[in-house]
Amino acid sequence: MSGFPKEAMRVLKETSRTFYIPITFLQKELKASVASAYLVFRAIDEIEDHEEIGNELKHSLLMQVSELFGQPFDNERYLGILGPVSERMPEVTLKLADWMEACPDAVRPRVADAAREMSEGMAKWAKAGWKIRTREDLDDYTYYVAGLVGVLLSDLWGHYAGEKTDRQLAIGYGRGLQAVNILRNEKEDLDERGVRFVPDGWTRDDLFRYAEDNLAKADEYMKALRSKSVILFCRLPLALAHKTLGALKEGREKMSRDEVVRTVEEVRVEPAKTKGGVGIGGLD
Repeated sequence: MSGFPKEAMRVLKETSRTFYIPITFLQKELKASVASAYLVFRAIDEIEDHEEIGNELKHSLLMQVSELFGQPFDNERYLGILGPVSERMPEVTLKLADWMEACPDAVRPRVADAAREMSEGMAKWAKAGWKIRTREDLDDYTYYVAGLVGVLLSDLWGHYAGEKTDRQLAIGYGRGLQAVNILRNEKEDLDERGVRFVPDGWTRDDLFRYAEDNLAKADEYMKALRSKSVILFCRLPLALAHKTLGALKEGREKMSRDEVVRTVEEVRVEPAKTKGGVGIGGLD
């Protein structure tokens, strides 16, 4: 592979303030694998999140897209699937085939399988109108949108860096970040999409506990890592998650930009002084 496309890195930077920086910590093909996987997942996520598309159509689109990941990706067919909504889709979604092509050959089937599973899971929850009734429902939803990403990343750490990690802790890492997102965006999701990703009868304190329980698993996950670049990658989103959770508990909507910048520098410059992911965190 001659190098990850600059165009892909541009789109990555434009679409994610949380993950662009830690992806730059990674080396060579691992960087290309994680970056392309993120863009593929973001492409799918934009379909699921779109405010102007009905749930039945989302279900249909996502199920059709999921089928494409079971074979060499057919861009012509993909664009045909998007046809009715393509003009409303962002660049990251329209160029999904480019992100698949940018993924190194050795791990492309694994990324495709994760994308297939995510598409199916999102389709299921779109059809259900994201009606989260129980903790089991919340676990199921957060697995499809975040936990399975933790599992994929663990597989990539193993392939490229020989890391051995626990699957359940990897899922907890993803769920913890997603739970913080749910807390941060609870009002916006309800006002703009009419969706509340919170089980029946749960208070906001219950959701805080759910986030804390899963972030504790993420902290445990960190303890098994040995590769410096992998540790740096995993530490930053977790650091931001912990700090955002703290800000939300204080009644703030999110971390300040200065807090984010300081956290990035803490993780980048003084990794040895930060134990696992404990003590710093939050998504912005």
